[in-house]
Amino acid sequence: MSGPQDSAASEARDSGPAETRADTRADARADPQADTQAAADAPADGQANAETNPPAEDQAPGGDEPRPGRRRKPKQRSFWRELPILIAVALLLAVVIKTFAIQAFWIPSGSMENTLLINDRVLVNKIVYHTRAIHRGDIVVFNGDGSWDPGTIPVSGNIFEQFADGFASMFGFGRSGDILIKRVIGIPGDHVACCDAQGRVTVNGVPLTEQSYLYPGAAPSASRFNITVGPGRLWVMGDNRFYSEDSRDHQGQPGGGTIPASAVIGRAFIIIWPPSHWRILPIPSTFTQPALNGSHAAAAPPAAAAADGGQTPAVLTVRAEPTGQVVPLALGFAGALPLTWLQRRIRMRVTRRRPRGAKRG
Repeated sequence: MSGPQDSAASEARDSGPAETRADTRADARADPQADTQAAADAPADGQANAETNPPAEDQAPGGDEPRPGRRRKPKQRSFWRELPILIAVALLLAVVIKTFAIQAFWIPSGSMENTLLINDRVLVNKIVYHTRAIHRGDIVVFNGDGSWDPGTIPVSGNIFEQFADGFASMFGFGRSGDILIKRVIGIPGDHVACCDAQGRVTVNGVPLTEQSYLYPGAAPSASRFNITVGPGRLWVMGDNRFYSEDSRDHQGQPGGGTIPASAVIGRAFIIIWPPSHWRILPIPSTFTQPALNGSHAAAAPPAAAAADGGQTPAVLTVRAEPTGQVVPLALGFAGALPLTWLQRRIRMRVTRRRPRGAKRG
């Protein structure tokens, strides 16, 4: 049997925890700043722990000092390590430009006066005739080695051989050949003759007005000719006709004075030196006459007529000597600078994107 004392003890046990819980809730309501302070202290403690014990990947290799919180930028290569790349790219571009695109030539004689003077430097476009045909009035540079012989093609069509030749000549141990420069008067199928009643050269029966480019006081020709230009051939003449050895002086050879179009290296399009002579070399307007395209070649004799038997003036070969390597090297470095900068940017971007710990291939 239970007495009053047992009942009192049971009530005390039942009321004790409830009162304790009640007191705790009361204390919390009475001191709200305690919860706020506890919440504020939690991240601080976490941060302290993170600073005290940084992750393994942020520690220095020796484990003594932690790395900074921010990721380090990839170490950039020095200028001296980039310089060999720049030089190699520039030399490669210089050879490619000189061999396939643009080359400078020096004029050593007066045979193209007054269009080209002695010591002028001209740029020759080697790409243009891959995009269009040779036009009448173009000033062309061509290889004179065997050019008057129709069975000889002095210029190789193999791009690897051309690159090898360009590389060799770039460093002074290649052979450039007998390079000549003249103006194209007749293209394949044209009937070229001299002279009409006024002493003018005619193309397909149309007289040419040549005063704009002929040497002042020079006649269009001192010798007579009458020829139909064959397929793949060109009739060329210098602008200083009295002192130019050109197609007129090779009429007795198999090509009748014409040269193979395959021997043409490119078109001279601008004078770059000296600065006082700087100018573009356009096609004279007389060669743009629509009547020139009306072929009269069918009525022309198949071979050249004999010369007039008069006194042949002293002539000079119209040569164009390749210049030094300043122009191709300058163009090569101009092209190498942006290419080197681009590859550097790409390499740095790839390095930044590479995940940490990834092995470099």
